[in-house]
Amino acid sequence: MSDTVFLDRPAFGGNRNPFNYEKIEEIDRDSVTPWLTLDEITQHLNLFQDESQDDFLKDLEVATRQAIEDYLGMSILPMSYRVYYSMEAMAAYPVALDLPEISQNLYPSQDGVIVDAVGYFNSSNAKVVLSSSSYFFDQSGNRIVVSSLPTDISTGIANPIFAEYTTSSNPIAAYPVIKQAAKLLLTHLYNNRSATSDRIVRNIPFSIDALLRKYKPLVM
Repeated sequence: MSDTVFLDRPAFGGNRNPFNYEKIEEIDRDSVTPWLTLDEITQHLNLFQDESQDDFLKDLEVATRQAIEDYLGMSILPMSYRVYYSMEAMAAYPVALDLPEISQNLYPSQDGVIVDAVGYFNSSNAKVVLSSSSYFFDQSGNRIVVSSLPTDISTGIANPIFAEYTTSSNPIAAYPVIKQAAKLLLTHLYNNRSATSDRIVRNIPFSIDALLRKYKPLVM
């Protein structure tokens, strides 16, 4: 049984890097569940009583939803990530594992994040998952605070500490302005199935960017 370092020094040292993660991976994303219904799509495109393109439209809907999620940095449907940290993340006490900026939280009663696992690679380079009682999610700082970490953390792996989390569906997914922007984007993808054009393309002033920009967090 390895020795454990108990992190009982004064909380949140002033010299901690506020963004101490080294690498982030997307590990799960819903590419099946619809957001816009087929009825909403066909009505918007005026494809009444035409079911010949339903499979194509379903694919466009998924592409549209994922593009909106990527642009806003918000989950319309839950998404899961794995974040890696170097040993430098242990420089302050208690250990605080910062998560990448995920969204503006319009509903403070919701954390917006579910922590699935926190762990490390040990001296044998084996993956070890910590008990959920050894950490908590600090919503105010968008970070995971770990009360203790074992001393047998690998020195041969660049980023031996990891955290896995899932972002909750953001309530703005139901906002009419967000859905209207999605319909505009889907219409563009439907009408333009090639990336080339023989004309000078200009953005319509009040279009997708104008509808979404207010909801895109400003990340410093």
